[in-house]
Amino acid sequence: MRKIFALLLLAAPVTLGAQVQADILIQHGRIIDGSGNPWFYGDIAIKDGKIIAIGQVMMQAAQVIDAHNHIVAPGFIDVHTHIEDDEVKQPTADNFINDGVTTVITGNCGASRVQMDKYFHFLDSLHLSVNVASLIGHNDVREAVLGNANRDPSEAEMLEMEHLVAKAMEAGAVGLSTGLIYTPGTYSKTPEVVRLAKIAALYHGVYASHIRDEGDSVVQAIEEAINISKVAGLPVEISHFKVSGQQNWGRSKETLPLVINARKAGVDVTIDQYPYTASSTSLGTLLPEWALADNQDSINARINNPVVRERIIAAMLQKLRKRSLKHFSYAVVASFSADSSFNGKSIEAINLQLNRKHKASAEAETVLDMMKKGGAGMVFHGMSEADVKYIMQYPFNMFASDASIRVFGKGVPHPRGYGTNARVLGKYVREEKVLTLEEAVRRMTSLPAQKFQLKNRGLLREGFAADIVIFDETTVTDKSSFEQPHQYSTGFDYVLVNGKITAVAGKGNGSRNGLVLRKQNVAPAQL
Repeated sequence: MRKIFALLLLAAPVTLGAQVQADILIQHGRIIDGSGNPWFYGDIAIKDGKIIAIGQVMMQAAQVIDAHNHIVAPGFIDVHTHIEDDEVKQPTADNFINDGVTTVITGNCGASRVQMDKYFHFLDSLHLSVNVASLIGHNDVREAVLGNANRDPSEAEMLEMEHLVAKAMEAGAVGLSTGLIYTPGTYSKTPEVVRLAKIAALYHGVYASHIRDEGDSVVQAIEEAINISKVAGLPVEISHFKVSGQQNWGRSKETLPLVINARKAGVDVTIDQYPYTASSTSLGTLLPEWALADNQDSINARINNPVVRERIIAAMLQKLRKRSLKHFSYAVVASFSADSSFNGKSIEAINLQLNRKHKASAEAETVLDMMKKGGAGMVFHGMSEADVKYIMQYPFNMFASDASIRVFGKGVPHPRGYGTNARVLGKYVREEKVLTLEEAVRRMTSLPAQKFQLKNRGLLREGFAADIVIFDETTVTDKSSFEQPHQYSTGFDYVLVNGKITAVAGKGNGSRNGLVLRKQNVAPAQL
């Protein structure tokens, strides 16, 4: 009898009394709370930026939102972004807001602001539309101490890097990131990364890694990330988990078991993924890493040296042959400041536009000419749809855009910056049924909140921040494409950030109610 009475209490309407009035009351929604549990009908009351009641709520409110039987879920958390330098250009972050994102984690791939306290104060004063947490980037820490030098740090330099990481963690960073495919991170050896990861571990941070290679040596790169996690004693997040290059298609069945087995062995390893078969990074990744050492003048000097230039081209052509390709057709320019007419075109097409020979060697020359002018942002088509789906089914995999704050109409960027979440919900949940709706929402909300220790976020619970998205799962669609990327997602009815309506009917209203999510780190006694 006692058990039946308890169940009746749980089913009863939530009444907080006539003296309590909510700021916003969301009614008639199908609530997916972020836990992975099935949806249920209910209402949500919000006051002072927090959820104060959830269920059958009997309460007055200053504003009522009728969810019309649509899905009500926690706001999405994008664990892999690069917003630095774009905050002032577009503080409303419309590309994220209009894709249901209410929180971003920046500082990925080893790239961040080194003085984290100043960066957070800057964000406090700017007021973005999204919440922001940040990692401290190994590449920028290394550059602050060693520049872009291709060498090991001295012990004094190592201690200085450790100090910079510790200061960033004390300022509220959520962990350490590496970009071991980029200079100068690519010049570092595993023990260097371990030492810095140990500093982050003292503050209970996360190690997030763009691993050393995502192509031919991807297995060894994953093993290195897992080993760093074990030796340093902190959780690891392997960024934008993939297998790149046509010659590696199908190898996800080799790489994903490395993660599965590590978790079975007690390693807290998770991954994230963008739901596309193309990556996006800098033009310089086409060159051998040794050619990118030091500054732009040094790079230009190598390119201008006929002997060294031939060595660079030979290395580039060798990489191309491994892909079983005859041309650099897979490499498409997203943004080239020296000549915007290149934007949206492949290196092969640009080479022909310049009336050069239709040969890979001539295309490599074109790449080097572009590098001398500062390089370019690129989109690289080189992954298998079968691998994308296989990786997507893994339950400890989060969805992430690996994108910046987009300035609408600028360049021809990767569409993931506009449509990552809508693409998962529309293409992979509704149309192809790769995973369930509740599971997709869990991967976008509570899983990233748990991994990056974002307190009181990622779930629809009383007392949690009112970061909420309401969407129609039957119509939600990513409109952004590789050919026409500057298109916002559709199907999102409302987006609320910290209890404030920030987007209605797929359009941001300019509200800038995001917060800086500083991790509450306490300096360990041993430091």
